Amino acid sequence: MLIDSHCHLDYFQGDDRAGVLARAMAAGVGEMVTIGTRLTESAVVRGIAEANPLVWCTVGVHPHNAAEHPVPTPEAIAAEADHPKVIGIGESGLDYFYDKAPRDVQRESFRAHIRAARLAGLPLAIHARDADDDIAGILREEYAQGAFDFLLHCFSSTRSLCEAALGLGGYVSFSGILTFPKSQEIRDIARDVPRERLLVETDSPYLAPVPFRGKRNEPGYVGHTARVLGEIHGLDPEGIAALTTANFRRLFPKTA
Repeated sequence: MLIDSHCHLDYFQGDDRAGVLARAMAAGVGEMVTIGTRLTESAVVRGIAEANPLVWCTVGVHPHNAAEHPVPTPEAIAAEADHPKVIGIGESGLDYFYDKAPRDVQRESFRAHIRAARLAGLPLAIHARDADDDIAGILREEYAQGAFDFLLHCFSSTRSLCEAALGLGGYVSFSGILTFPKSQEIRDIARDVPRERLLVETDSPYLAPVPFRGKRNEPGYVGHTARVLGEIHGLDPEGIAALTTANFRRLFPKTA
């Protein structure tokens, strides 16, 4: 069984979502995690998870949306996570590529989410784009105040950030980017990530893997990324599915 550790099912509506879920099941995807991007929409992602026994969710504020409302307190974020189907915090982090929110607000929000993860005892899904030094620095500073679990989702960053995350016990999740012809550097980094820290995801509806690149992505396509990750680590499809599922259970113990 494969698990899509990061997707956005709220982007699919009605019968379309039902079809997406059915195709995922047919493709051997046994579970998936739909991700929160606005705290004001936490009820939406919780509702999707409640309605589907194969779906879990997270709650949080994406860095793109960090300035839409005042930065929530860690206590407020953790309160939204007090639900059986909420297994993580986020996605939060820093995005200096699009800069849709002021960087100081992004950093404040990121720290609030880290502290919420610590309060709730749940892992944090981290979005990192063109902000590796600040991500690594904040992770180290916050970790020194108390441990927390986390993963770098949709990894497409530098080796230095990957190593910093691994050094703090973090996990690394790979998306369809891993399958792109020009992503050899990412594949080289993936090769060096310890097997027990690997996860796979789609980040659907974005970043469809080869051979669907350029089309709308779906959780059912996660197997194509898993196959490439397995080849990198010398594992067959069954082996990489078993490995990443075991890693998922360890990182997200509420799903066990």
